[in-house]
Amino acid sequence: MVKILKKKSLNSSVTLMELSAPLEAAKAEPGQFVILRAGENGERIPLTIADFNREKGTVTIIFQIAGAATWRLNCLKEGNVIQDFVGPLGKATDCGARKVAIVGGGVGSAIAYPVAKKFHQQGAEVHSITGFRTRDLVILKEEFKAVSDKFFLMTDDGSYGRHGLVTEALQLLIDQGERYDEVIAIGPLVMMKFVAAVTKPHGIKTTISMNPIMIDGTGMCGGCRLSVGGKTKFACVDGPDFDGHEVDFNEAMARSAVYRPFEARAYETCKLLETSGTAGEAAIIGKVS
Repeated sequence: MVKILKKKSLNSSVTLMELSAPLEAAKAEPGQFVILRAGENGERIPLTIADFNREKGTVTIIFQIAGAATWRLNCLKEGNVIQDFVGPLGKATDCGARKVAIVGGGVGSAIAYPVAKKFHQQGAEVHSITGFRTRDLVILKEEFKAVSDKFFLMTDDGSYGRHGLVTEALQLLIDQGERYDEVIAIGPLVMMKFVAAVTKPHGIKTTISMNPIMIDGTGMCGGCRLSVGGKTKFACVDGPDFDGHEVDFNEAMARSAVYRPFEARAYETCKLLETSGTAGEAAIIGKVS
């Protein structure tokens, strides 16, 4: 069990939690993830590590309330405990490039931030682009500004930052003569697909982070499989980072869409049970012993 030291709402659907996890913090690196269960009967949730502090022994997670499992996780309060917490898992992002563009879409920006931070700490030139549908969904603006030599914040509706998509900002930078050793994109599958389409004609190395359905995080269940360069890979052990020019995005999007009706149904059932009082707090919230 790990204790929740801090809980903060970043917007109406995204929550930050800082956890006491000294063993995990000691080995965590940007790009890696953890698998947790909010309570004894909870579902396993893979979440990328959003930040860590080795001195304090803390790991930060940022998650979007999108289904029953994340809704239950969000019911936890400061001082409560998370039942199971395993990590760090997956391969760390290679942060060896000297000039990079980091592109984050929506809550994927929470995954992109520690990568940008690590590059910045190592003296690389970092250009960051984050995109959101609207102003109310913006997260981590100041954090990105602090670790970026150039920073672009885009909104689909133009309500904040610059009006447009992250791909438009990336294309503009390339057209202006910026030459990147690598572009790293993290966010919705369709966003990463089009970032890779922008960089491919220029021959720019492009890394994307895949976060499909996972169960055990060890490659045994096969739930996170995807096609990369015509070969089957498993995001939990071979990734989550992959060459964006080799990932079969159409296959990945089709696979992810299969689970949406089940996730929506479980989410609504969970909320209904809680509001009706038939699901007790003990079934949802971990207590400090």
